Amino acid sequence: MSGALSDIRIIDLTQMLAGPYGTMVLADHGALVIKVESPQGDMTRGPNGSGGQQRELGGYFQSIDRNKESIVLDLKSEGGREALKMLVRDADAITENFRTGVMDRLGLGYEVLREINPRLVYGCLRGFGDPRTGKSPYQQWPAFDVVAQAMGGIMAITGPDAGTPTKVGPGVGDIVPGLMLGFGVLAAVHHARRTGVGQFVDVAMADSVLAVCERMIWQHSTEDVVPGPEGNHHPFLCPFGMFPAADGHITIAAQQDAFFSVLTEALDAGHLLTDPRFATRPQRTANRHALIPALGEATRRFTKAELMQRLGGHIPFGPVMNIAEIEQDPHFIAREMIVPVEEPGHSPLRIAGVPIKMTETPGGVRTRAPFLGEHTRQRLAEAGLSSEEIQMLIDRREAAAHERTPA
Repeated sequence: MSGALSDIRIIDLTQMLAGPYGTMVLADHGALVIKVESPQGDMTRGPNGSGGQQRELGGYFQSIDRNKESIVLDLKSEGGREALKMLVRDADAITENFRTGVMDRLGLGYEVLREINPRLVYGCLRGFGDPRTGKSPYQQWPAFDVVAQAMGGIMAITGPDAGTPTKVGPGVGDIVPGLMLGFGVLAAVHHARRTGVGQFVDVAMADSVLAVCERMIWQHSTEDVVPGPEGNHHPFLCPFGMFPAADGHITIAAQQDAFFSVLTEALDAGHLLTDPRFATRPQRTANRHALIPALGEATRRFTKAELMQRLGGHIPFGPVMNIAEIEQDPHFIAREMIVPVEEPGHSPLRIAGVPIKMTETPGGVRTRAPFLGEHTRQRLAEAGLSSEEIQMLIDRREAAAHERTPA
């Protein structure tokens, strides 16, 4: 592996989307992420998102577990737990997103593992955090994306109108906490390298979503308002939002006087510039409920392609694009933001590329997601187990190995 993080080793017990997304970002930039799975495997394995094809590596799993390795250990067994402890000895970090107390009951909690490796960073991600950093009355509640979106506040400020709170399309209740877990682990590893002392890193999904909604917090504090959904426009900037085109929709952010002048000229809508209600930025904000439909009447006369010609590069502007359009767009092609990933026996599957670009240590999608247990023998041997001991674990079903020749 190469990349800016190629000297970092992570034992990853996370599953589903949130935790694996965080470790994916680290793996994309070279960290060795050894995914420890139960004999049943991560719940995202299988044909999810694969159009019904019988793939051993489904689209969901390929997307967020690329660049990782997989070993199988049954942590409910003594042999599996002991093997994990051996893996931890040389690791920089371990990550998990089980419910509160699960790892402690297995005898694998932070206090146990740090005795084995004092510089170990222990990263956990849960719906409402861990009592080690702040007790919550909801700590034992299970949570998924939609729960975090609801309780973190993002649904309350998203939607077409004040009476229709709306879930954000992508799983931001998982992905944002995952990104924060990745950053937290990386920051703690940096500290441990300086001091030799690891620490417990705790990320709550609900907290992470609330942090993304920072604007509503200060609005409530300074203005004593409870912000609600604003549809596809901004509460105090105008024009700043989505407008109709003849064949879809576009977005415009032309609240500044200079941008508004360029916008109206490009749309052959000089009457909006001379309208006294829209003469200045404060007036456009105060009269936004009149300006938005009036501007929409001007934009809907043109197609998205025509609006790109008229507005692209002149003001902050972009068409609303679906994935079929994105895949053909020259920007995303040039930036390698949709990449093929292999699976033996199947045609390549397309997944998202790496958005953080680096000149000296570029990240990338270097390897497909691993088969279940594909690296069990290799990594357990590296941890110090003999081939006989590894085979004994496999025979006792305390570990498992994928025997297919890696491709």
